[in-house]
Amino acid sequence: MENTANATQAEIGVIGGSGFYSFLDDVTEVQVDTPYGPPSDSLFLGEVAGRRVAFLPRHGRSHHLPPHKINYRANLWALRSVGVRQVLGPCAVGGLRTEYGPGTLLVPDQLVDRTKDRPASYFDGEPLPDGTIPKVVHVSLADPYCPAGRRIAVKTAREQGWEPVDGGTLVVIPGPRFSTRAESLWHAAQGWSVVGMTGHPEAALARELELCYTSLTLVTDLDAGAEAGEGVLHTEVMEVFAANVARLRTVLFEVVAGLPTTGERDCLCTQALGGLETGIELP
Repeated sequence: MENTANATQAEIGVIGGSGFYSFLDDVTEVQVDTPYGPPSDSLFLGEVAGRRVAFLPRHGRSHHLPPHKINYRANLWALRSVGVRQVLGPCAVGGLRTEYGPGTLLVPDQLVDRTKDRPASYFDGEPLPDGTIPKVVHVSLADPYCPAGRRIAVKTAREQGWEPVDGGTLVVIPGPRFSTRAESLWHAAQGWSVVGMTGHPEAALARELELCYTSLTLVTDLDAGAEAGEGVLHTEVMEVFAANVARLRTVLFEVVAGLPTTGERDCLCTQALGGLETGIELP
């Protein structure tokens, strides 16, 4: 019998849909309060390949939160507060090149932010509910994703028979609408690879909390500028995602098994704050 302390702790976090945890046995639902308000939903803790994992439905279990209404700061803070130090952030995206058609798995190494009005830092000078005022801290995001996590994700996907695209740029738009053709063509002309609505500010916030963050993007459609039909349709996106979710889940769970333990992490993610006094006590 698992003790209560272990049941409410995890070392790895997965931010995604309920399809990633709903079939697990002995799932513990944990509600977490944060200084930034409530996260998208409860955390659902279970065991995968002998590792304790906390699953968080990014849009809420009923998928009621649009991308621009997600409380990203609360989500990452909640995960860290239960012990998480490595985060996997799978998301559905549109392909900006014809070769990145539906069913493509791309593990990005770069990020472009085109969102608006999303709180994207814990060090924004705004006082916390307890009166604490964070200090100004500038964190490097030159390489926004954990190199160790990326390497393991690509290797694991190949071992599972999926030919992933190793590297590429994820451009994040506000949503919830899809891009116009002009916007899509502009994104592609910049050399960017895929477009999504939820990849930022997750990566930036994870870095400020010294968490390892790895994104796995599943292409569900060709974006408006890369195809010649009616444009992106929500129903088609959901159909492609549903057809690939079991395969993606298998890859994710194998990645979980291959990630280093918390004590073995030796990437720069672990030293993102450089020992600076931030004015915030991390959980």
